[in-house]
Amino acid sequence: MFSFLNNYLFLSISFFILAHIFGWFAGNMQLVWEYWKNKALLSTIVFGIPAGLLFWHGTKYAYMSLDSLWSVRFLAASLSYFIFPILTWYFLGESMFTLKTIISIFLAWAILVVQFYL
Repeated sequence: MFSFLNNYLFLSISFFILAHIFGWFAGNMQLVWEYWKNKALLSTIVFGIPAGLLFWHGTKYAYMSLDSLWSVRFLAASLSYFIFPILTWYFLGESMFTLKTIISIFLAWAILVVQFYL
């Protein structure tokens, strides 16, 4: 049975959450602040490189814990459905409480449950 006390998995989830936050800023700051509208390269360097490193390490530790790259992929993708709606709502005012968003978040939780418990 899977244990949530696994340090590698906790570390990988932390890395994936941070990576998704950095990734959100790398791609979406142009929509939030005027300063970033035409600074794709600067945004990529400042936020994209750390995101890439966090994804790399997150993948490493998740694979050590889960022994399946498919499980790692679903873990990382599912976590994005928790980060993206919160940041998009906070910075752009787009509600995460639409039917399709709520269903997507529910499905992301379902994917995590399948990967961890089946």
